[in-house]
Amino acid sequence: MMSLEERVQEVLDKLRPFLQRDGGDCELVAIEEGIVKLKLLGACGTCPASTMTLKAGIERALTEEIPEIIEVEQVF
Repeated sequence: MMSLEERVQEVLDKLRPFLQRDGGDCELVAIEEGIVKLKLLGACGTCPASTMTLKAGIERALTEEIPEIIEVEQVF
């Protein structure tokens, strides 16, 4: 059985091509009590729409596929 971190990484790997297409990426920093902490890289780190990407895109995908995940936070 896959660990929580492996499952989160698997979902992020599905989303990564969309981020990379726009010159960005993301890095998993930590998972603490159901909260995934991500660092947005490249263009995503400075994009004005990064909060929307984080919440509407990444958070939604993670919470839909992994019930233990309750939120995604950006780490700088």
